[in-house]
Parts: sequence; structure tokens; C-alpha cells
Amino acid sequence: MIPPALELRDVHAGYGQIEVLRGVDLVVPAASVVVLLGANGAGKTTTMKVIDGRHRHRSGCVHVAGQHLSGPASGKLARAGLCSIPEGRGIFPNLTVEENLRLVTYAREHLSASEVEARAFERFPVLSKRRRQLAGTMSGGEQQMLAMARSVVTDPALLLVDEPSMGLSPLVVGQVYDVVGQLAADGMAVLLVEQFARTALAVADYAAVVAHGRVRAFGEPADMEDVAQHYLGGAA
Repeated sequence: MIPPALELRDVHAGYGQIEVLRGVDLVVPAASVVVLLGANGAGKTTTMKVIDGRHRHRSGCVHVAGQHLSGPASGKLARAGLCSIPEGRGIFPNLTVEENLRLVTYAREHLSASEVEARAFERFPVLSKRRRQLAGTMSGGEQQMLAMARSVVTDPALLLVDEPSMGLSPLVVGQVYDVVGQLAADGMAVLLVEQFARTALAVADYAAVVAHGRVRAFGEPADMEDVAQHYLGGAA
């Protein structure tokens, strides 16, 4: 039996005396897209930080591809098959597209620069036309594609994406989500944080609604839109 790409069990986390996550339970099945919905302050980004090791949880269990991980270093997370695209994309604006992609080879010795570029440009052809352009001078949509390209060339088992639609036009958002759907079709699991429920639900296999530090509802998109609107209001 294939283990879930991600499983959180009764995860608690916070900052100082403030408890933000109050027992989060969440499962991301292999080769699926799960969207994490919730209003600002609900605990979505803290959940992502706990998963990718940026913030240590106080109690509970985090399993990636069946491995129990507890506040591990980024190298151990990468070896477990996890890759993260944080809010704001996390690219290097003063480096060219080629240079941003080449950085992947330092973390994955078996990948050559030519192989990384070939994989990235095959999935994101527009980047090949920008290969010598500084990343910070590209459009928001192109920067998001670069961030995704740099992540997916390593073939992670689980990709975390925080607010992929932030600052993008509706047309570009649609293109980004088309890529997300294709990644899942190719066998990758994807966990998205998104405030705009309707856009994300169109590509998701499952959705989880977070409120007050807990997952309040989990299910298939067809069953979740009314629930999401109840918790998100106009953001849905």
C-alpha cells in the first residue's frame, strides 16, 4: 500500500505564548492535489512552515512519504521528497533565469545544468525565451513559473505551494493551475495554500478548510464549496 505523501497528526504549534495550530490533522494522498483554505490568521501558513521545517511544532507527528520527521533540516526534507515554494516565490531577482535554475544542481549532484534546463524549458517553454533575463524583471506569472520550474525538476514526491495566485492576473492564474493539475497527473502530490477557494477547487482532488488552528472540514471539491464560503465569505 502506497503511504500518503503527507500526514499530520494532532500537530500543535505557535509563537511564544500564542498557540496557532491546535491539533491539525491532515492527509495528502500520493499523486493528488489538496488545497488548504482559510481566512487570514487561520493557521495555513504556519501549517506549511511546520511541514517544510521552517517552524518547529510543539507536539504531534509529521510524516512525509511514510517517514516520521520532526523539525528536520532542509537536506533531510529534500531527501524525503519534499519541495516548497513559499509565499513570494523565493526566487533570486538579481540572477538570470539560467542562474536560478543552475542553483538546483548544487543541492542535487546527480542533476546537470543542461538536464535541469531541458526539464524546466520543456514544461515552461516561455522560460527558454527569458533564459538570460534577470528574474526580477520578469512578470509575476513568469516568476511563479520559474519558482515552480526550479522545484519540479527535482521530481519531488510532495510540492508545497503557498498562495500561487498572489499578484497574478486571472489568465496567468489559470495557466499556473493547469501546471499544478498536470503535475498531479504525472504522479506528484501537491499541497496548496489559497485564499481564493473557487479557483483552487477547480483543480483540487481534495480540500481542507482551516479555522482557528484546526482542520474543520475535509472532502472532495464538490462537497466543499459551500463550506469554504461559510468560513471565507467574500474570499471564496
